[in-house]
Amino acid sequence: MLKSLLRLREYVVKQRGLLILGISAFFVARLLEGAVPLLLARSIDRLAAGNPDVLLLVVGIFAAVFSRFGVVSLARMTVRLVGLRVAFDLRERLYRSLQSQGMHFFNRHTIGDMMTRAVADIALIQRLFSMGTILLVILVFATLVGFGYMLALSPMLTLAVLPPLPFVVVHAWYCSRRMGIASAHVQERLSDLGAHVQESLSGIRTIQAMVQEEHELKRFGRTNQIYADAFYDQAAINSHMTAWMPSLAAISTLIILGFGGTLALNGEITVGTLLAFVMYLNMVVQPFRVAGFIVNLIQRGAVASTRLFEVFDLDPEIPDTPKPHVPAHIAGDISLDSLSYRYPGTDAKALDGVSLDIKCGETIAIMGRVGSGKSTLLNLIVRLLDSPGDDVRLDGHPIRDFSLAQLRSQVALVPQDAFLFSEPMRSNLTYDDLGREDDRIWLASEAATLSETIRTLPAQLDTVIGERGTTLSGGQKQRATLARGFIRDAPVLLLDDCFASVDTQTEDSILTGLRTLRQGKTTLMVSHRVSTARHANRVVIFDQGRIVEQGTPSELLAQGGLFAALEMLQREGRRDVDSVWDAVEARA
Repeated sequence: MLKSLLRLREYVVKQRGLLILGISAFFVARLLEGAVPLLLARSIDRLAAGNPDVLLLVVGIFAAVFSRFGVVSLARMTVRLVGLRVAFDLRERLYRSLQSQGMHFFNRHTIGDMMTRAVADIALIQRLFSMGTILLVILVFATLVGFGYMLALSPMLTLAVLPPLPFVVVHAWYCSRRMGIASAHVQERLSDLGAHVQESLSGIRTIQAMVQEEHELKRFGRTNQIYADAFYDQAAINSHMTAWMPSLAAISTLIILGFGGTLALNGEITVGTLLAFVMYLNMVVQPFRVAGFIVNLIQRGAVASTRLFEVFDLDPEIPDTPKPHVPAHIAGDISLDSLSYRYPGTDAKALDGVSLDIKCGETIAIMGRVGSGKSTLLNLIVRLLDSPGDDVRLDGHPIRDFSLAQLRSQVALVPQDAFLFSEPMRSNLTYDDLGREDDRIWLASEAATLSETIRTLPAQLDTVIGERGTTLSGGQKQRATLARGFIRDAPVLLLDDCFASVDTQTEDSILTGLRTLRQGKTTLMVSHRVSTARHANRVVIFDQGRIVEQGTPSELLAQGGLFAALEMLQREGRRDVDSVWDAVEARA
């Protein structure tokens, strides 16, 4: 686990100038601190000998004390700045790593867990590099400087106080191993707690609508208790270590008072030297009082860095290896050649041998029951999922040959999850290019029948939308995401069931505008409505990952198959998707 701390050196090396300055300042501060007992001992010895000439020694003591204050302030500021910059770089890298991951990663890891790594784990590392470095450097330098002065004053008495120190080291090592296990357990339970809170707050409307507040409080109480128990176990180990460290180190104080006092009575050392030894021992022992805290910081920092590198070490889920020969502009021809796809950890194929040629400028309606592979197909075309071979081609080139940036900038996907940011409406609509002119924004809004909604907002385009678009209705959010897709004017537009929350009249208006807006451009629309499919050049019907019907709307109606049965049922007023498809298959 401590190996992960060593891997942080690449971030520390970038701040080596500040770190060297801070550590050097701490060393100077310890030298100044060590000078005070020596000057005080000389003053006492002079006064004891009847020599009152101690003014220069007193001035030296004041100079050392005030100089140390300034040097320590400089040292603490620089070391804490190192911790701040290391944490800043780690957050940048974590966020960049998360941006390169795909759907499968976020299916395996909860948002709450990632939030804990981004906030709590990096905060622990920052604390380690700021407070932990300060305490560790003080402990090391205080020990070296303190024993250095002690050896200079009396080698015999110095050797006498050394025997208890190995016990301190062994005890610290034993407790640190237990602390590492306990710290890992705490961070895992903290991730569980974060995931629980994130999930509950995301579903707060469902919880309240179903009157499950008390049930959720009890469920949260269990998760909270597990975290509290883990934290208590860690605190118990830390308390044990913190309590014993000073006790073991204090034995050396008794040795000085006993053996040192005898040497002073025999005249082998002066009273001033004995007093200086007590002060130097306190200088050495004092940092050991927080040795348990240092070990705690190191172990928790090691656990935190291990959790971060678990994410850093993951390769991007969707490899980006563009080829130089692909055209800069995508025309919009799409070819599927026996495309099959199976989600990791599942046996059934989401898509099974799908072959389809879509010409530039065509509008294709994709239909089928829930789970038939429609959204999977769109996600493969835009490479949110990755096809295992070259069975998806764009303008005759495997889509892997295009860079992800080029592909996703010219193949626009409007997902069925109508997600909006807590930003002004203008920023939500122009998310990929905030510099777009108002005329273009209004044109896309008109096409999505969103313009009237925008005009009713308090500040129109500059109105801030609540988190996830909570200030808008479901239909308004869906039309806003449609406008965001329309405004890009991409050669290929993928609409994943984007009309489910709008009424048929509004849908008809949008599709009429879409026909004009998308003239000569390729559009794929996933839908469950025949009214949507009638606006397409061709309709493709999926079932269990295979294409079972395709043709123009009029051709499919004439055939009397699934599409015709669906049209009849929806004309009768049937709307429930699964029951309609069950009835469709029964009639067909």
